[in-house]
Amino acid sequence: MTVTEENVPVHGRRLSPQQIADVLRERIRAGELRPGDRLPTQIELAERFGVERGTVRQALRVLQEDGLLTNVSKGSPPRIAAPAPARDEPQPTMVGLAPRLTEAFSATAVQVDVVCLTAETLMVAMGEPLRRIHEGSIRPESIDVRILLPSRDINLAFPVPVVARDDEDPVHQRWLAMRNAQGQVLRHNLLALRASHGVDVHVTFRALPFTPPVKLYLLNGTETLIGYYMLTRREEEWGSDTLDMYDVLGSQSLLFSFLERAGGRDTAFVGQSQKWFDALWETISTDLTLS
Repeated sequence: MTVTEENVPVHGRRLSPQQIADVLRERIRAGELRPGDRLPTQIELAERFGVERGTVRQALRVLQEDGLLTNVSKGSPPRIAAPAPARDEPQPTMVGLAPRLTEAFSATAVQVDVVCLTAETLMVAMGEPLRRIHEGSIRPESIDVRILLPSRDINLAFPVPVVARDDEDPVHQRWLAMRNAQGQVLRHNLLALRASHGVDVHVTFRALPFTPPVKLYLLNGTETLIGYYMLTRREEEWGSDTLDMYDVLGSQSLLFSFLERAGGRDTAFVGQSQKWFDALWETISTDLTLS
């Protein structure tokens, strides 16, 4: 990227962080800077704009909050962010969740709160931000993930056998095995960042006394993603059984995004979603052991 002399302050007045952010924003929108491109370092930008490095850092933070930059840190230069899916065009969870998580993990302090039936989709989608951390393109200092899952001791609304059985329910056993295995893999992959990159990581699970009818992802207190669990009848081989059950295909659920900065109903929805999660976490949820 080239910052020409016309971008340097006029009449001896230094540019403000907002003015620098506006210059870079226009270059991104004009296509001069494309997704994945690296900006110059903060020192180089400070020299080109004729300002202090702190002013550049503030400008970059503005662009990060607008979703235009990733990897705004003291390390390698920031990158132009890939455009997130349009908020009026919901996408299947497995498609839409990974880029949202990656954007959230570009923050210095990452907070992810989740309500779901199992951690399958989250486990898979987490692969992209973890890859970015390992390659060094994003560098969070702390990660706090809280996950609410149904208790093993309740009668689930779904998945359930189409025809109830008198013996031990293999559909429930299948769900429990998946819940535990996926949660353990997710926790292991995140906690591994402590040793490999010195990230302060916390992953906590708690159990709900009910079956959540929706999946909910709360990202850094600024975005809420919600998708409905759609029931279907299907068969699956499990051990020596063929399970005929009513189940959900969570990865295909459409995710709807609400942004705190959008104002109006979006802001209210994000705030109420966070309060709802916190209330569940602090009141009726219980300790959960993945075993």
